Amino acid sequence: MKKIFLMLLFSAFLCNISAQTSPKNDNQRYFDINKNLDIFNSVFKELHMFYVDSIPTDKMMQSVIENTLAGLDPYTEYYAENNMDDLRMLTTGEYAGIGAVISYNNGQVIINQPYENMPAAKSGLKAADAILEIDGIDMRKANVKDVSDKLKGTPGTTVTLLIQRPGENKPRTIKVVREKITINPVTYSAINDSGTGYIHFSGFTENSSKEFRKAFLDLKDKGAQSLIIDLRGNGGGILEEAVSIANLFIPKDQEIVSTKGKIKQWDRTYKTSEQPIDTLIPIAVLTDTSSASASEILAGSMQDLDRGVIIGNRTFGKGLVQTTRMLPYNGNLKITTAKYYIPSRRCIQVLDYSHRNPDGSVARVPDSLTNVFYTRNGREVRDGGGINPDFIIAEDKPGTITYYLITQNVVFDFVTDWVLKHSQIDSPDKFSLTDADYEAFKQFVKSKKDFKYDQMSAHSLRNLEEVMKFEGYMDVASAEFQALKAKLVPDLDRDLELFKESIKDVITNEIIRRYYFEKGVLIHTLQNDKAYQKAVEVLNDKSLYNNTLKPGKSIASSH
Repeated sequence: MKKIFLMLLFSAFLCNISAQTSPKNDNQRYFDINKNLDIFNSVFKELHMFYVDSIPTDKMMQSVIENTLAGLDPYTEYYAENNMDDLRMLTTGEYAGIGAVISYNNGQVIINQPYENMPAAKSGLKAADAILEIDGIDMRKANVKDVSDKLKGTPGTTVTLLIQRPGENKPRTIKVVREKITINPVTYSAINDSGTGYIHFSGFTENSSKEFRKAFLDLKDKGAQSLIIDLRGNGGGILEEAVSIANLFIPKDQEIVSTKGKIKQWDRTYKTSEQPIDTLIPIAVLTDTSSASASEILAGSMQDLDRGVIIGNRTFGKGLVQTTRMLPYNGNLKITTAKYYIPSRRCIQVLDYSHRNPDGSVARVPDSLTNVFYTRNGREVRDGGGINPDFIIAEDKPGTITYYLITQNVVFDFVTDWVLKHSQIDSPDKFSLTDADYEAFKQFVKSKKDFKYDQMSAHSLRNLEEVMKFEGYMDVASAEFQALKAKLVPDLDRDLELFKESIKDVITNEIIRRYYFEKGVLIHTLQNDKAYQKAVEVLNDKSLYNNTLKPGKSIASSH
């Protein structure tokens, strides 16, 4: 049944899209749209009346819509009335609840991470607390969404939780007063001994530019002579907030970004509208492969206008703009309506979702097919591939085993046991995991009989083996193949040692998060952060900073 609905509705959408992109006149286009919707409506009625089994209408239609939109791009999404809180959180960073991340672990919903200074943390809830009941309602078999819905509510109301804390025999009751939860996008800000200010900025939600402005002014009051803006891991958000932050450093009436879509009346140009705070302070922007959308608008405008240097790794490459549209019955559609272009006139969108491969995948634009644009000073930059940094800092490869240790909650569970034995730890900048602790972790992993991990290389090797047998090469290359296979087969002891440093970092961060929240993790990681250290070096070397922004300089020419 599900496949029938998908095929029907997707056919209607394909005809709709085809009509919009063909030279037919408007009357013919609207006729095609209405014809296909009418066909779909009739088929659905026939199935509802005569299909041998009853049809779960709401669930089926929700699935049809979601699967149809998935064939467009990852950012066009439907939000039913009962999911509007998710959309609101995405755009405003606000919701009413207890202020904690929850997740599913070991067959139950647990507190994964209470936010600092939020109701959950203030009431004494801790990471790994299992939620047994909410206001007397049994939650032992509930899923994450069910628990989340129960935890949310009107600010000022009290929710009573029965929780089971690791290491304790009896459940305990904790009452939490709900609040309007607003996530401050400025995760951490500080100034170092050389006078370099640092702001870690996590998301471009509503009014986030005001929080950034406040943090920057505070750093200036403390004597900051240069500034690092850390956008790593920042997936973006509201475009206007990125423009407002750029406006702090760029003169009034300067174009920051423009958008162009199918409906020309919606095309817009966004310029700085106020006098800036500081047009001279040297700036470094840190980026990585998770810096996307509004993060790329801010980083890209700073690069195109030669207002700062970019350090780290190439950004995600999301040059698409979404608009929310109201739907019947209080639903909402977040739909991609335009592409955006930064000051050099380049679009940094890396994937073309309108041209898919036969298998449905979307290919990245090869660098050889991208186009050259120029910054204000005449430096070469390219489109179609995110924002390429001025200084590229190679990222460490953590290994597949690290991913599985995280996603299967092995690290989380080990840290839960570790915390029971340690009432306190050193400050984030001084704490380190001992070799004895790591040896204990290795034994903990081996005790998890259900822990399984695989490698992409092993999957590829199995495919290669089939191809070699089919093409008749196995006989002549059998020895070489078996030698390679022996090296690539997952080996727990070998991989726990091979990727020891990256695994230790993950464990260390999880431990620090339990005592000092996300701010503590940032303080710790900055101690040995290569991109941060490079930013400090560049900002403290005026000649290097100025030469990087000189006319004719190629982007990413230094490492």
